[in-house]
Order: sequence, then C-alpha cells, then structure tokens
Amino acid sequence: MDRGVTERTAQAAAGEPLSFGGVPLQARLAAALPELTSAVLARLVTRVPVYGTLPTEQLGSETRRVIEQGIRTFLAILRSGELPGEERLQVLRQSAAKRAEEGVPVEAVIRAYHVGAQECLARMLSHAGPGDMAAVQETALLVLQFVEQMTATVVEGYVAVRHATAGEEQLVRQGVLAALLDGGDVRAGARDRGFELPPCYLVLALGIGLHPDESADGVSPVIATKRKLRRLRVELERHTDGAVLSSLGPDGGIALVPHRVGPGEVGPGDWQRLSGVVSHMSRVAGVEIRAGAAAAAPEGVRDAARLAQDIRRVATASGRAPGLHLLSEVLLEYQLMQPGPARDALADLMRPLEGRPELLGTLRVFLQSGLSRQLTAERLRVHPNTVDYRLRRAAEATGLDATSGSDVVRVRAALSAHDARASCPAGSA
Repeated sequence: MDRGVTERTAQAAAGEPLSFGGVPLQARLAAALPELTSAVLARLVTRVPVYGTLPTEQLGSETRRVIEQGIRTFLAILRSGELPGEERLQVLRQSAAKRAEEGVPVEAVIRAYHVGAQECLARMLSHAGPGDMAAVQETALLVLQFVEQMTATVVEGYVAVRHATAGEEQLVRQGVLAALLDGGDVRAGARDRGFELPPCYLVLALGIGLHPDESADGVSPVIATKRKLRRLRVELERHTDGAVLSSLGPDGGIALVPHRVGPGEVGPGDWQRLSGVVSHMSRVAGVEIRAGAAAAAPEGVRDAARLAQDIRRVATASGRAPGLHLLSEVLLEYQLMQPGPARDALADLMRPLEGRPELLGTLRVFLQSGLSRQLTAERLRVHPNTVDYRLRRAAEATGLDATSGSDVVRVRAALSAHDARASCPAGSA
C-alpha cells in the first residue's frame, strides 16, 4: 500500500486533523485568513460580474464579512472533519436571504460560494507534497461535500424569500391591474401600492386556443391548462421589458405590456415587435392565439381593453388568421359589429345562405383569397369547378355576385355584418 495512504489512514484513526507536509490545513488557512479573504473577494468581482456592480462600501464590509464567515466555517470542518451544524447553516440561510432581498440572482450567489471554495482548495493544494495523496483525496471529498450542503442551504434561504416576495409582488400587480381596468384615479392607486406606472401600455386581449393535451385521453386537463398558461406568462415576461400585468384564463384574457413612450408615439415597429412576441408565445405554448391590441396611457387602459376585446372578437368572427390584430386592419368589420339597422339590413342579405354553410364558407374564403378561384379551391381542397358552382349558387340565392366587381364590396360588407351579428347579437355588444 502507498505510504502516504497508510500514514493518512493512521492519522484519521487517531482523530488527527487533515495535514499537508505535517502542518494542519486549518492552521495554514487560519494564518492566511485576511489574505485569503482578499483573494476570494478579488476573484469574486472578476468571476461573478454582478458583484462588481455592488457599492465599494458593501464589498469592503458586508461582502468581505460574509466571505470570512464562509472560510471560518470551512476551517471548523477541517478541524472536526464534520460538516456544519444547524447553527452555522442558519447563518448561510440568512446571508442568502439578504441577497434575495437585494435582488442578486441566485446563480450569482451560488457561484460566489463556489469561487470561495475553489480559492481555498487551490491554496491548500499548493502545500501538498508527494506523500500527501490520501490527505488530498480526503480534502477534495470534504470540499465537495461542503459545497453540496452549502448549495442546498443557500437555495433554501434564497427561495424562501423570493417566494414570499413574489407573492407580495403578484398581489400588488393584480391590484394595479384591477385598478387600471376599473378606471378612476389609477395613478393614486398605483402610488399607494408603491408601483410605478409606465407612460403607456400596449393592451392585449388574447384569445387562446385549446392545447391538444387538454383534451387528450389519460392527461389531466387541469394540469395541461396550467402548463399552457404558465408557458404563455413566462414567454410574455421574458420577451418584454418591465412589469407585465396579466389576467389569463384557459381561453384568453387581458395582458398589459408596459411601453417606454406615450401612446401617440407608438409606431409600426413597436406593433411588429409585439406581434413577434405573440407569435413566439403561440409556438412555445403550442396553441393558436388571436390578439386584439390597442395603446393607451394608464388612464385610458379601461377603454383600450374594451377596444382590444372588440378587435379580437371581430378578427375571430371574420376568419382572420391567428396573430396580433389592430383596429386599422378590421375597420369595416369593427364598424359593422356595432348593432343597428344598417348592420341588420346588410346581414339579412346573407340570410338565404344560413342553411348552406358550404356556400357561406366558400364566399368567405374566396374574399380572403383575393377573389382567386384557384387559391380558394386549394384552401378548401376542392376542384375549381366546385368553387364556381358554389359561387353561382350563392349569387342566385342572394342576388349578389362575388365575382362581379360592382357587387364585391356589398358581398364583403354583408358577410362581415352577418358574422358580426352572429358573434355579437343586438343587445350584447
């Protein structure tokens, strides 16, 4: 057997402390404590960027003190050969809790402890000789065990605070959202909650489709729905700046996306970016999303939310593709959605086709396809002659020929009014 291994086994049996070159490791580290603390601090600022942004006073006092406490904890392990007890672990939890309150990312906190452990191990190994192989192995194992325990303890302390904080933040957000949708003195309500309102909100009224898992055999629809909504919220938060306020259910809801400029300065590029976010949410969650959108200052969110909901309903009723829709895209359909004699008169033009869904559907696709019979046939998966036949029968029934330039506008308006009345009957708008 290797002589070093034999000597270390005898030392362990006798309860002797870990030593390199005959000098106990805790004695070496204790003698170099101030220098080692400074070395860990310097390495921390270099390796973990967030610590480099801390105030100099905090680095020189609190952060340095935490580093020294960590090293002293490791010194105690080297003396006893045992991992820290509950009292020392509580100190680690409290320190992690403070970092959570300060908003330091948990990954940065964990990396900080790893950096300290690496520096201590490197310092110890620099004194190891050929005969210290067994002690080196035992020391490395002890460091790994300490890092494992430390990581679990730090995460426990950090997450406890973040959960409590997240709960409080969510309550504040929901309160502000309710105040914005109710109207009134929204700024006073936000100020009372310590919430800073942006110059503008991009208001989204989301219509969310069903995920296949929500109706799949053997799959809990409740879990599938929660997973869908969680993905949507995460992606919306991830790809937008600021605190998003949202209230989403299985089939849709409202989301307020903060914007850096006033509503009058929102331009095509802003809507294009938001459209990309909605498309990304749809892909990640695996569902279709139709969203109506409008911009408003905080005081105008209530009216903007109603408008966005109307835009979404119009886009859905008129067969618009999934994605983001603005009022400018559905002006005619939106106006025809408003109850009144004009809407009813136009909708009545389509009454002869109410029992013929294939004729109504062909008309709708024909208009959406730019009056192209070939494209209509491809989308409906029928022969072009079938399209011609259906259009002819629709013209005979209504007296309006969708293939005639003089009738196209009236057909489009009548179909839009029909769809609007079907989705929003008189008295429910």
